[in-house]
Amino acid sequence: MKTTRTGVWRKRIATVACAAVLCCGLAALAGCSGGDQKEESKAPEQTQTDQAATRTFTDSAGREVEVPAQIDKIAPSGHTAMQVLLTMAPDKLVSLSQELSTDQLKYFDSKLADLPITGAAFGAKGDMNKESVAAAGPQVVIDTGEYKDGLKEDLDNLQSQLGIPVVFIETPLDGYDKSYEMLGDLLGMEDRGKELGDYCKNAYDEVKTAMAAIPESERVNVAYLMGDSGLNAIAKTSYQGTVIDMCANNVVQLEKASGSGAGNEISLEQIAVWNPDLIVFGTKSIYSTVGDDAAWAGISAIESKNYYEVPSEPWCWLNNPPTVNQIMGLQWFSRLCYPDKFDNDMQDVVTSYYKTFYNYDLSQADYDKLMSTALPR
Repeated sequence: MKTTRTGVWRKRIATVACAAVLCCGLAALAGCSGGDQKEESKAPEQTQTDQAATRTFTDSAGREVEVPAQIDKIAPSGHTAMQVLLTMAPDKLVSLSQELSTDQLKYFDSKLADLPITGAAFGAKGDMNKESVAAAGPQVVIDTGEYKDGLKEDLDNLQSQLGIPVVFIETPLDGYDKSYEMLGDLLGMEDRGKELGDYCKNAYDEVKTAMAAIPESERVNVAYLMGDSGLNAIAKTSYQGTVIDMCANNVVQLEKASGSGAGNEISLEQIAVWNPDLIVFGTKSIYSTVGDDAAWAGISAIESKNYYEVPSEPWCWLNNPPTVNQIMGLQWFSRLCYPDKFDNDMQDVVTSYYKTFYNYDLSQADYDKLMSTALPR
């Protein structure tokens, strides 16, 4: 067949077109074209980002929990955790376990008053509103306090119910440096965690050293009483009485020490038998009236006016709940019992604590009000 010039050109054009199509297809597959190369280069980066979005965190219960790598929203499991987190990362909180009073709010940003109140997951009430917690949008729920049997299962169940990672940080009085170190790691706040942890360790070690120089036989006989009639006592060896036990001879020795913040119910006759040399009354107890009550007149601490009321702003310094507030209580109570064993001034200690933990500058009026019932007359 005879091929015309027109036919030759048509064949050439077709060949060139096919080659162009083939090259484009190969370029697309190989990622050679500019547009396709840009899209392809994003994919590995996105995968790496996704992989880095979470990490495994081992909590104090030994649980491996998958948590976000960057945590900006947290919720407390209950009251103990709330107090700790308010010292560490108040700006990250999206809920509170209980409402803050006006007296408490003065130490914090007023915006905290607008956060939802979600209750506590554990403890006597166990009244956490899980729907409200989820609605607040935390990336992680944090639990703190004492490790107990069955806690792992409780934490796993709560995590399953919420669909949110739940992490436990143990907070023993002698281990807050490690507690804050863990929190700093979890929240990406290593510097803040170290600042608070170092303070706690230094405070604990100072008191421990002072107490090591005081024989058991020379320690003050103390009772820590509370309740409307002053007939609830924090017993020796109880988790609530850690500060008292460390600094003094806790005369409240019972067969079964209650772990409740309300302590054990006792009788006035039993207090008279124990006859403590020093009494600390809890807030809203009988501190203001006990000196005029004839029934208490024969007790040594009352006769000598060696009784006090524990400061309670923003929370009770000694217990209820026993958490980081005890670091302040430890420094106060040891100096109350043995003032000659410490060189630094009580006001300096209290002012430093409030500045470090709450970023609050105590005025002279603040200090006088706070300590009005907590120092010798």
